[in-house]
Amino acid sequence: MLLITRNMIKIAIISPSVRKGRNSHRVALYIRNFMEERNIATPVLVDLAAYNFPLFDERLKNQETPSEGMLDFAEKIESSGGVIIITPEYNGGYPASLKNAVDLLYGQWQRKPVAFISVSDGNFGGTQAITALQFVFWKIGALSVPVSFRIPYVQNAFDESGTPADKDAMDKRTSAFIKELLKLAEMK
Repeated sequence: MLLITRNMIKIAIISPSVRKGRNSHRVALYIRNFMEERNIATPVLVDLAAYNFPLFDERLKNQETPSEGMLDFAEKIESSGGVIIITPEYNGGYPASLKNAVDLLYGQWQRKPVAFISVSDGNFGGTQAITALQFVFWKIGALSVPVSFRIPYVQNAFDESGTPADKDAMDKRTSAFIKELLKLAEMK
């Protein structure tokens, strides 16, 4: 099988939904567990629901008294060799909590490899959210991983603890997806 990295690159896994009963967080738990079980890099789960960021009013670098949460978030992104964002699709886009967090930073995203997983409770798997995110990250100078991962009917694909309904199939897709992210992260 693929994937034991030589230098244990840190990979930030962003779970951006702050909703109660969020299904996308199931995928974040699965990705973290997948990486830990296989000793693939060092996964760092970044749950935006835990930060409770205020509505964006200024980039972190221009704030006089940033919160500890903002500084922690910035450090996790800065110190990671790559980022995986697991986003639900809301009305053809991604959650405001994610845009709020992305805009807080700027330099931390520069040339950072970012890979996208989108989920939906329907059959399209969040395709439009990924398209919108790719444009945003291109504008701020991140390196968008060319392979994306869409999960339709996420509520059926994973249980609440992040265990996939079809583990073998999901593990195979995940392995190929993470391999693409690590290619860019190791080149950096």
